Amino acid sequence: MAANSGGRSSDADGGPQRHIPVLLREVIAALEPAPGKIILDGTFGAGGYTQAILDQGANVIALDRDPTAITSGQAIVAANGGRLNLIQSQFSDLAKHAPEGGLDGVVLDIGVSSMQIDEAERGFSFQKNGPLDMRMSASGVSAADVVNRAKVGDLIRIFGFLGEEKQPGRIARAIEKRRAEEPFRTTRDLAGLIEIVTPRKAKDKIHPATRVFQALRVFVNDELGELAQALFAAERSLKPGGRLVVVTFHSLEDRIVKKFFSDRSGKAAGSRHLPMVEDKPAIFENIGKPMIAASEEEAELNPRARSAKLRAGLRTTAPARAADFSIFELPDLASLEKMGG
Repeated sequence: MAANSGGRSSDADGGPQRHIPVLLREVIAALEPAPGKIILDGTFGAGGYTQAILDQGANVIALDRDPTAITSGQAIVAANGGRLNLIQSQFSDLAKHAPEGGLDGVVLDIGVSSMQIDEAERGFSFQKNGPLDMRMSASGVSAADVVNRAKVGDLIRIFGFLGEEKQPGRIARAIEKRRAEEPFRTTRDLAGLIEIVTPRKAKDKIHPATRVFQALRVFVNDELGELAQALFAAERSLKPGGRLVVVTFHSLEDRIVKKFFSDRSGKAAGSRHLPMVEDKPAIFENIGKPMIAASEEEAELNPRARSAKLRAGLRTTAPARAADFSIFELPDLASLEKMGG
């Protein structure tokens, strides 16, 4: 869907590329779709995974928060004789759309779709000048709201944690100075300022604005919080023997998925300095290797697969536990609601 090497999203500076489902063969192998099974695709996008699952004979409940994806996906709905139910929804709400008997599989592909990147009016890419937006759902607080309203300290934390930007303070203070004179409205407004404040060096592999744009996109869409909620929702919604498959594209996302499966593995935690924590029943067991990366051949054909990582778990008969977001160790960032205008 979108990634570059180094574990950071290339969505911000990626140019037009044909949509190619990442790790498709590995995803289908881990999901094991078959006639009679019900699989939920929480990130429909252009329908790559959904179509492959349908081709295996399974029924699909597909979600996407982007109304454009829902509209463009109607052709796939029409072509599959009632086996695809396509719903506009955030994947954190997937439990609301699961059948009473539970799901046989859930797949989540975490990232921005090619369609969103390629539409200048969506404001995801600074190579395409457009409104500074970045909202996947086309509603709520925009990236411009954040840049123009957030306190400097909040911007520093957003850029530093969510974008892993090395000079968040310098960029945040420059933004504060510029917005006092004129608000930021377009992607080029912001990218141009960052180019001046942190000019590109010969050894740099990515554009100076890449990390800031990633951070804003992740923050505006609450991507880490959505992922954490979706994992707990999948735990509640999968039937015993059901399969959870997650593909991530940068280190922050992968860390959340890794922590979730580790916490739900039932293995005791502890160290020589701390008392052993009592074993808990395993809720998920690994499917195959703990992590699968894209092959060299796939990365060569599809550069957006270079940092993709797949983790998958098999649901056991143990009851779901309470959602404990502390396991993810997410930072306390600014409130989105206070930045809307």
